[in-house]
Amino acid sequence: MAGAFEGRLALVTGAGRGIGAAIAEILAREGAHVVLTARNAPALEEIETRIFEAGGSATIAPLDLTDGDSIARLAAAIGERWEALDILVLNAAMLGSLSPVQAIDGKEFNKVLTLNVLASQAMIAAFDPMLRRSAAGRLLAITSSVGRHPRAYWGAYGASKAALETLVLSYAEEVGNMTPIRAAMIDPGATATLMRAQAFPGEDQSTIKQPADVADAIADLLKRDFDTGHRMEVTL
Repeated sequence: MAGAFEGRLALVTGAGRGIGAAIAEILAREGAHVVLTARNAPALEEIETRIFEAGGSATIAPLDLTDGDSIARLAAAIGERWEALDILVLNAAMLGSLSPVQAIDGKEFNKVLTLNVLASQAMIAAFDPMLRRSAAGRLLAITSSVGRHPRAYWGAYGASKAALETLVLSYAEEVGNMTPIRAAMIDPGATATLMRAQAFPGEDQSTIKQPADVADAIADLLKRDFDTGHRMEVTL
């Protein structure tokens, strides 16, 4: 039986581990050809192998999204091979240090904003033409509750997610009435990832959601229609 995303092309950033890897694997398992991006080439190769062994198909594209030219090169390469992009998942992000606002390191804050916000905007700009050529383009961006509900010591990361939400939801409004594109924000909540372990050292991650749980919820969302600007909080 063909999967729900048979014949579709998906692109997932931050696909080398955690939520990004789990999303890539379930999309491939449901028939999509998935382009995997992350900085860690060996990690991408491992995910690609798992996808192939499960009967799916994938292409890896190791790159640094903060490199000014890398996104344009990626879009050009994908555009030469495929006509349209059906699913774009903006998952790549960095946490940075948790600290009081007055103690935020400017250089590190710049890196957080560059990856979490500027690179996502560049991805949208680069792949908007291919999303528009899809019969049902879908853009999903991974966010965090601290983007809407500020928390002490999370100012830098929270600010980046608040900015990301504004960008993506503005894009959702811009394309919603003119194209079939639908954009949504996904808040995975407490999930067993390396980033979570950095923020909450010593936490028993077996007691919280696993990346596959989030990926399952995202796949279910993509299988149905939803209004552009949709926000989903993943719960168990």
